[in-house]
Amino acid sequence: MSKLKLGDIRDDKPIKLSVELPAQVHRDLVAYADILGAEKGQTLQPAKLIAPMLERFMKTDRGFAKLRKERRSALPQSEQD
Repeated sequence: MSKLKLGDIRDDKPIKLSVELPAQVHRDLVAYADILGAEKGQTLQPAKLIAPMLERFMKTDRGFAKLRKERRSALPQSEQD
């Protein structure tokens, strides 16, 4: 088993968003979906990986976490969340 950073893909209510990806990023996304799907014994659609990848990226970005915390602490309690 490989050490991919992406874990289980949650089936959550989606919000429609259209994005353009560079061709190489799309090819890498397809390859990632193939590898992860093979490990999990299922077929994964590359588009389903985008949200969990972004979520993981934002959770591990220390600069973002620090600024987000600072911003939340500056908001009135009623506006937080």
